[in-house]
Amino acid sequence: MVLLHQKHVHCNGQHGDYLKPSESGIIEFIRQNFLGGEDLTDDCGIIPSPSSGETLLATSDIMESGQHFRLEWHPPKMLGRKLLAVNLSDLDASGARPLGFLLTIALGSDIDSEYLQQLLEGLATAARGYNIPIIGGDTVGRKSGLGLGITAFGVAKRRLHRCGVLEGDNIFVDTMPGASHTGLQKLVSGERWVPESPDHDILVHLDPRPEIGLGVKLAEIPQVHACIDLSDGLSKDLRMLAVASGLSIVIGHNLSDDALYGGEDYSRCFASSLDAESLQKLTGRKFHTIARAVPKTESPLLRYSDGNILPVDDKSFGHFVIV
Repeated sequence: MVLLHQKHVHCNGQHGDYLKPSESGIIEFIRQNFLGGEDLTDDCGIIPSPSSGETLLATSDIMESGQHFRLEWHPPKMLGRKLLAVNLSDLDASGARPLGFLLTIALGSDIDSEYLQQLLEGLATAARGYNIPIIGGDTVGRKSGLGLGITAFGVAKRRLHRCGVLEGDNIFVDTMPGASHTGLQKLVSGERWVPESPDHDILVHLDPRPEIGLGVKLAEIPQVHACIDLSDGLSKDLRMLAVASGLSIVIGHNLSDDALYGGEDYSRCFASSLDAESLQKLTGRKFHTIARAVPKTESPLLRYSDGNILPVDDKSFGHFVIV
């Protein structure tokens, strides 16, 4: 990948009152405002090397206006923070600490300079908060809308996979899913984010704050066997754990349909032979037990219903469904 076309940067240029919505304007803003931005002087960036005994991991996500977010209801600073948080959440669920990231922006002519600058300010603030430098990226123009992409790199001493669930394992989450889906439904129905009267569900959807670092702590516990980031909906993510591990998972009684079929929760969902009390003693925090791994049945995902255990339909988010 060509990294931000650095040959177009005016290295001695001054930052103006607002961001110029052009390739050179974006680059100059990044160089002056992002952790690691001052090092972007060539066409190739440097990925920090892992230490001995660490594995280098990478993850990549794309967010498209109209598909993953709506420009008219997503405040740009929140969008910038969310863009980075959802990528780091994937790394963290693998037991990795973040090292750096690449940023890609496809900028429509209808995106004004104020929205773009606030978006990048939110992203820069998040990167400083997570202490993760930008190491490169790319920019391109397009007719309309906004496309955003991040590729993030991290290192893990012990990598957590999806395929490690064992029969009899309890399945936990660090936060109960469902609030983000409720927030999305409120936005679809016409409600909007109002800072003066904040709505918890809408905030969770627009500005998720996954507990980055928790996955690294879980990876240090040998009895934690697998982990996944909840993004596309619990029903899909539990199904992926079950299929990858060659068994079935039975969901408990304490999950609503919003929790089961919603998405964008960005919680650690993990399997362990320990119980919740033992995990709390080891980590200092509480977890919610939501399911249990059982021998493989005709369906990878099951739930209790009227005294019976029945297969769970997959109604989760589809990335190729145009909305």
